[in-house]
Amino acid sequence: MDTQAVHDDFERARATFRALLDGAGHEELRRRSNGTLWNNRQLLFHMLLGFLIMRALLALARIMARLPRWAGRAWARLLDAGAKPFDVVNFAGSWLGGSLMPRRYMVALADSTIAALHRRLDREDDSSLARGMPYPTRWDPCFREFMTLADLYRFPVQHFDFHRDQLSLT
Repeated sequence: MDTQAVHDDFERARATFRALLDGAGHEELRRRSNGTLWNNRQLLFHMLLGFLIMRALLALARIMARLPRWAGRAWARLLDAGAKPFDVVNFAGSWLGGSLMPRRYMVALADSTIAALHRRLDREDDSSLARGMPYPTRWDPCFREFMTLADLYRFPVQHFDFHRDQLSLT
């Protein structure tokens, strides 16, 4: 895995996130996004959420990688079965966070989270990056049936870029 490319993508997403929040007016942020039920501000919070959940995803993958393959597949099937409740929580959390969190806190949270991901990625070695687990493919369009830690480090930027195209900001 080209870790420098991942670091560069983290920084590109961080700078883009800041520019989107800093450059948008209040009315633009309240405008409905394209293809979602969120407004632009709520969608931006959801994009941030892709970075925020990384600690949990990485920890889960480390645990599941030590278990037999069948356990990971069973876990992924169980999570896929819970996709509907997950969608409700995912929608409500992004709606609430995007409605209530001030812009400057969103930017600060993005900065600190991405800085932590940089540090964590720097501590990984090739063998840890090759570990992985099956994932619930119904939870996110960027999830694949099996994801390594290397894949997971790429996930938040893929998620960010996917949703970036749904913003209706000028």
